[in-house]
Amino acid sequence: MVITLRRALGALAATALMLTGTVAAVAPASVAAQTISTMTGIRTGQNPGFDRIVLDLTAGPAPTVRYDLVDELIADASGEIVWLTGEYFIAVTVTPAAAHDDAGNPTYPGPQKFRTRNLRNVMAVAVTGDYEATLSIGLGVRSRTPVTVFTLTSPNRVVIDVRH
Repeated sequence: MVITLRRALGALAATALMLTGTVAAVAPASVAAQTISTMTGIRTGQNPGFDRIVLDLTAGPAPTVRYDLVDELIADASGEIVWLTGEYFIAVTVTPAAAHDDAGNPTYPGPQKFRTRNLRNVMAVAVTGDYEATLSIGLGVRSRTPVTVFTLTSPNRVVIDVRH
């Protein structure tokens, strides 16, 4: 029965090709191009009780954000260790997001790694990955304290609060 159905569908497709001379293909919805937010800046600030890191993003769907307390920061794609000032490390992933445009040009003009001397707990920040619609940021911190990560919209932002 399955073979007969396949043959019938194949014959129907061949007939349609002969009659129209063209073949139309429909891409599945999951393959359709989607617009993702791109990072344009990283801001830092000290607040009473916590240090704040803000990732500024362009318009697009609000990304999902996750963080992990890790022993070392690993660069996405290469798997190399990212050396960063800090006693402990926080790895933050933002998806879907990027730090480059469709042509591969960077949308974030700042440094890939920098010290944050104005903050009490966060010592340094690094862009650890920009690969396959996943943007990764690493933080080097003085002490393990609670971390809160969330997104804001209009404009899109990722907020990382690290307690002192």
